[in-house]
Amino acid sequence: MLLDHPTGQYRFIPGSDPYSRGVTAAPGYEIIHCVMDQRLPWQQGFERIDAHLREIGRPRIALCGVELRSPAPFPMQGFKNFNQGYCRMIRSWGLWVDEHNPVARTNVAPMQEPPDEVVLHAFSITIPARGTPAPTFVLAGAGELREGVLDESHIVRRGDTSAAAMREKAVCVMDVMEQRLTGLGGSWSQVTTVDVYTVYLEASQLSDTVVPRLGPACRHGVRWYRARPPVVDIDFEMDMRGIRQEIIVY
Repeated sequence: MLLDHPTGQYRFIPGSDPYSRGVTAAPGYEIIHCVMDQRLPWQQGFERIDAHLREIGRPRIALCGVELRSPAPFPMQGFKNFNQGYCRMIRSWGLWVDEHNPVARTNVAPMQEPPDEVVLHAFSITIPARGTPAPTFVLAGAGELREGVLDESHIVRRGDTSAAAMREKAVCVMDVMEQRLTGLGGSWSQVTTVDVYTVYLEASQLSDTVVPRLGPACRHGVRWYRARPPVVDIDFEMDMRGIRQEIIVY
């Protein structure tokens, strides 16, 4: 189900309270990806997003994607606790649509140079488009959780990081990515960025389970982040984008 954001100039696939499953720009608009020059504690990061939006003459409701970096994976309950504070921020910005959080999100824990606290890594916003560009979109991060339910019992091959288990996890996540891409009305030919987050990467996981399904998106390659998904015992995560512009926010 794809819902219209009434004022944000994008559409979204409803997800859980902490995030939507993905967003796509409305006609006449495009989504641009904004990477932080320096990581900021996530609350301060939202202040910087606010300032950037004011600088370019866009309202807060233009925010449609957030990417966070955490010191380490959360226990499941700890992740739920963090999400409560995050959701309060999204609500305070007036972004909620009825009972839905429309903002897509990725939150992972880098293994090299991890932050001391949860920080803002990047964000996505809508802007008026010039001409009639191809659709632009952001797919939220997803790990190997059956049906996307935040419960340990739904983790695929929980506690198993063998080669066979990791391939099964990767297949599960690719299924989710494909469902979200289709749900946004997108196609593999429109995907410009594919991000993989795991510390258990083997060539076979990509060559057997990820790359063959990318089709024309293969020409952009796959970006591997040596990072853990945000919850303990989840071992493989991906997100994707189809964009025309990426900028650095200082």
